[in-house]
Amino acid sequence: MRIATWNVNGLRAALRKGLPDHLEALRLDALMMQEVRSLPEQLPAPWRQPVGWEVVWHPAEKRGYAGTATWARQELVEVGRGLGGEEDPEGRVLVCEVGGVRLINVYLPSGSASEERQARKEAWMARFLPWAAAQLSLPLPVLLAGDLNIAHTPLDIHNATGNKRNSGFLPHEREWFSALLSTGWRDLLREQEGPVQGPYSWWSNRGRARELNRGWRIDYLLGNDQLAAQVQRVWVHREGGLAVSDHAPVVVDLGEGAGG
Repeated sequence: MRIATWNVNGLRAALRKGLPDHLEALRLDALMMQEVRSLPEQLPAPWRQPVGWEVVWHPAEKRGYAGTATWARQELVEVGRGLGGEEDPEGRVLVCEVGGVRLINVYLPSGSASEERQARKEAWMARFLPWAAAQLSLPLPVLLAGDLNIAHTPLDIHNATGNKRNSGFLPHEREWFSALLSTGWRDLLREQEGPVQGPYSWWSNRGRARELNRGWRIDYLLGNDQLAAQVQRVWVHREGGLAVSDHAPVVVDLGEGAGG
């Protein structure tokens, strides 16, 4: 089973920029998208219920903002939305199951716009941590994936020193991410790549960041032990992916026991 997480930076724009071609090339079995920024009825007719895909939409109540969606090539069952029964008006958490794997699609808030947004981000993080830890007790492979808006270590960001006071790389945000992993979640890409710089998944549109590969790794695939045991390969699909969004998709191949 091949699964990707991708912040598409607006699904309507992504479709115009060639998203369908990249989905065809990647040959995904499941896709978890963040920042879809559209209601299904705002999409071109063929993409409200795309041929060959099962789709669960979780758009934000505010038009043109945030939202998640999960697509799969086989039966897709919605399990829940939000954190433990909380209302989720921004479409931040969508939980589904496909092929015996639970997919937790997450779009953690950004705090870069203002101090108020940073405070809201941190309040959300505080609620998310115990909720995410509880998901580890499920007796099936679980993949928690999405744009978590935090670069965990200096290996996950270009110019760590220059960004240490910026939202997304603040010391207490990084400590929070360490606490998340300490509950038992496994960073699948970092486990595969080891202590190397990057690979990044998001690049600013400023200062030739893409060309010079001056990015951040803020899009993650985290697995429980059952899922991690089935991982064959994890990678960032930078080539071509950046034609669609300022984020590249992060992709995992799962072997036997994970949906075939």
